[in-house]
Amino acid sequence: VQLQAFGGGLVQAGGSLRLSCAASGKISSITDMGWYRQAPGKQREWVATIGSDGVTAYADSVKGRFTISRGNAKNTVYLQMNSLKAEDTAVYYCKLRQGWRPYWGQGTLVTVSS
Repeated sequence: VQLQAFGGGLVQAGGSLRLSCAASGKISSITDMGWYRQAPGKQREWVATIGSDGVTAYADSVKGRFTISRGNAKNTVYLQMNSLKAEDTAVYYCKLRQGWRPYWGQGTLVTVSS
């Protein structure tokens, strides 16, 4: 299974970006898909998850500003990021789980200028 993330870039504080992630390969049953991020000098942290049933969950730091959704193909996941802050600057990674096995994408850099 391969994951390809897109959509990162440079944006001013208060702006918006939409990240996309497409999964390919031997995908039999997706448990959930999600986004994580890693800021410079910090550990990777969870951002949001969407289950196969469409149930979503968000980290407190992004709740109300970010929205995770699945594409019609179900092997794609999006992260709509609004009201971006400088502290949202990080490399964003998408993750897919089949059963308990995780697969990671390569990351896309989001830089928010203040």
